[in-house]
Amino acid sequence: MQKMLKRILTSRVYEAAVETPLEEAPGLSCSLNNRILLKREDLQPIFSFKLRGAYNKVAHLSAEELARGVIAASAGNHAQGVAYAARQLGVRAVIVMPVTTPAIKISAVKALGAEVVLHGDNYSEAAARCQELVEQTGMTFVHPFDDELVIAGQGTVADEILRQNSGRLDAVFVPIGGGGLISGIAAYFKALRPEVRIIGVEPVDSDAMARSLELGHRVILDYVGIFADGVAVREVGKLTFDYCRKYVDEVIRVDTDELCSAIKSTYEATRSIAEPAGALALAGLKKYVRQEKITGQTLVAINSGANMNFERLRYVAERTQVGEKQEALFAVTIPERPGALKRFCGELVGGRNITEFNYRLSSRQGAHIFVGLSIKDEEERAAFSRQLAEKGYKNLDLTDNDLAKTHIRYMVGGRSAEAGQEVLYRFWFPERPGALSRFLTSMGANWNISLFHYRLQGGDFGRVLIGLEIPAGDQAEFQRFLDSLGYRFMEETDNPAYQLFL
Repeated sequence: MQKMLKRILTSRVYEAAVETPLEEAPGLSCSLNNRILLKREDLQPIFSFKLRGAYNKVAHLSAEELARGVIAASAGNHAQGVAYAARQLGVRAVIVMPVTTPAIKISAVKALGAEVVLHGDNYSEAAARCQELVEQTGMTFVHPFDDELVIAGQGTVADEILRQNSGRLDAVFVPIGGGGLISGIAAYFKALRPEVRIIGVEPVDSDAMARSLELGHRVILDYVGIFADGVAVREVGKLTFDYCRKYVDEVIRVDTDELCSAIKSTYEATRSIAEPAGALALAGLKKYVRQEKITGQTLVAINSGANMNFERLRYVAERTQVGEKQEALFAVTIPERPGALKRFCGELVGGRNITEFNYRLSSRQGAHIFVGLSIKDEEERAAFSRQLAEKGYKNLDLTDNDLAKTHIRYMVGGRSAEAGQEVLYRFWFPERPGALSRFLTSMGANWNISLFHYRLQGGDFGRVLIGLEIPAGDQAEFQRFLDSLGYRFMEETDNPAYQLFL
C-alpha cells in the first residue's frame, strides 16, 4: 500500500491530464435522499480517465524505451490515452484495434498522431496481434490496466476527491473493467481514509472481477457483453485482482436497463452524455441506495468517460424508462371479438399512459397484445398484473425479458401457420460493413429461414433473431453447424414471449 501511495503522489499525470471537478448533483441528491457527487473524468482532454494511467506509464519510460516507441491494443479510451501521451512526449505510437471498432474512435486515434493497425473482430484477437508486433519491433507495450504505473496514474483520481471533499464521505463508486482505476483509488483511500467504502460496479454480463473475488482466483469469462464496451474484459489483471481482493469492499452488478437510466441521470445532472461504461458507477450508486435504503450519506460516483457513439443514443433512450422502473411491458390475452381492445384500454389501462401497443390477428380464439405502460414504481407494475388477472385476462410480465425488449417489441405480424418444426435462436456477430451479408451467407441453404429480425443498435456487435425450420433428422447436423459458426448464440425456442407472439 505504501509503495502504491508513493507512486500515486509522484505521478506525472498533470503534464497531460487535468484536475477534474467533483460536482454535486442537486436533483439526484434530492431524489435519492443522499448527497451525490459526480467526479467528472469525462472532462479530460480525451474525455476519459484513461489518459492519467497511459501518460504516467509512458512518461516514466527510459530514453532507450521511448526511442523504440510504444504500442497498445485497445478499441477505445486507452488507445486515445496512449496516442495522446505519445504525441505530448514526441514518441511513435502504434495502436492495434479490432476491425469492428467504430470509425469515430479510429479517427480520434489517428488525429492524435498514432498509427492504427486494424486486426480481428474483438479485443482478444487485436491483443494477440499486438504481442506479435511487440516481439517483431521491440516497442514498449502499454498495458491498459495491469501495470503499477498505470494503476498509480488512475489513483490520482482518489487524491483529487479527498482534496475536493475533505469532509464527510461514506462511499465511492467506481466502474470496473480490468480493474486499474479501482485498484489505484482503493489503495489510496484505504491508506488515508479506510472508513470510506470503495464499491466497484460491473455489468451483469461483464463481471469478471466480481466472479474472481467470489471464487478467490481469477476467472476467464466465456464471453462478455458489449453494450458497455469500455469495461468488456474477459479476464482481470493479476495485479488488479490482488489490489481489489485487499482493498475493495464490495462489487455491484447492474443490467443494461439500469445503465441506460444512469446515462439519462448523468445528462440531467450535467448536460453531458456519458458512455455506458462512464455511467456504470452512477448506476451502481442508484442500485445501492435503492437496495440498502440508505439516507443522509455522501456518495461519489466516477463518471469515467463520455466517448459515446451517437447511433447508440436511440437504444439508450428506448431502454431508459424500463431501467428507471417507469415502464412495464406485458403480454395480455384478450377475447378476439369486437370491442375487446376498447374495453381493455378504457377499463383496465385507465389513466395510465400507453408507451407501446402491438397487435396482429392470429386466431379467432383469443388475441395476444404486447403493451407497454408508464408506471410510478414496481408496486404499480405488480398491481396492474393482479388487476388483469382479477378481470379474467391472462397476462405475462415481459419487463425483464430481454428477447421481448430487444426484438419482439419491434416485430408485428403474429404467428405463422406454415412454419413447422421451427427453432428460434439469437446470434451476436461483429458489427462492421458487410457483416450482416456475411452472416447470412455463413448460414448456408440447408435449412429454411422462417423468421428474421435485425436492427442496428450502434454497438460493436449486431444482434440477430432467426427462426429456422429444422427437420427431425437434422438436429445433430444443425448443432454441429452452430458449434462451428464462431458466433455467440442462445436458443429462445422455449421463451414464452416467442410462443405468444411469434
